[in-house]
Amino acid sequence: MKKKLSVVVAVVVVLAVILYFVLPGMLVKWARDKERKAAGLTEKNLRIAEFDIAYLEGGQETPIVMVHGFAANKDNWTRFCRFVTPSYHAVALDLPGFGNSAFVENVSYGIVDQAKRLDQFVNAAGLKKFHIVGNSMGGHISARYAIMFPEKVMTLGLFDSGGVKSPAPSEMAMKLSKGEPNPLIAKSADEFDRMLKFVFVKPPEIPWIIKNYLVKEAMSHSASNSKISKQMSSELGALESDLPKIKTRTLVLWGANDRVSDVSAVQVFEKGLPNCSTVIMKDCGHLPMIERPEEAAGHYLTFLKGR
Repeated sequence: MKKKLSVVVAVVVVLAVILYFVLPGMLVKWARDKERKAAGLTEKNLRIAEFDIAYLEGGQETPIVMVHGFAANKDNWTRFCRFVTPSYHAVALDLPGFGNSAFVENVSYGIVDQAKRLDQFVNAAGLKKFHIVGNSMGGHISARYAIMFPEKVMTLGLFDSGGVKSPAPSEMAMKLSKGEPNPLIAKSADEFDRMLKFVFVKPPEIPWIIKNYLVKEAMSHSASNSKISKQMSSELGALESDLPKIKTRTLVLWGANDRVSDVSAVQVFEKGLPNCSTVIMKDCGHLPMIERPEEAAGHYLTFLKGR
């Protein structure tokens, strides 16, 4: 009887270990693979300098390079891509230092350096001329790229972009000015929940077992994200004076309820960009391509078609 009880206890312990450590990762992989397949995307890898770069690619015809924001990754674009890949060739990368791309110590992750690495990436991927769209920090990098390599950029998309100081300070800017922690860096489950509420008007519903895995994933990047955040702090408004240099047609798309980058920043882009159109999505936060992917993609595709 004691032997049988010991066997049962051992089985329960093994199952608990599998449930806690193995199953969440399997579920996340299954969910991501399902989303990517629905969007026609395949994960690939290439190397530039000292960085291994992970990226998603799919679709056909004219390329669109998609650049994620701070503390994010290439899958920020996956649901958005579902509406884009039937007509365009989508390429969404993990920037050096983020996602599944390498973080290398003792190198600069400033905006200009990341724009240069982005150019190394597109060259290695064989992309000659393309549309480029970026969100948040990725918008700042994309705009800087359009200034540095204008001959390669067909159009520019800026979704809740960084790079300028909004006339009305954002909630995040006020927090950072008081010395409070960066709300985009999660070091615990509670901070992860607060981060979701901070970037979305309506946070997505995530099953607890998957959320636990995502919390651990976010925590594993918290140290590198903190280092990168400090490096970028001196460049937060560096784009504003250079906006007139961006001659390409540009879409500025914003969530009206963005707490990271206040919607008043749209005025700065409208004033500085020579060829700019704008869309403000009501009841939407900092990540429109995740929160309302079909609507965001609709606005973007209309822009690409010149309407």
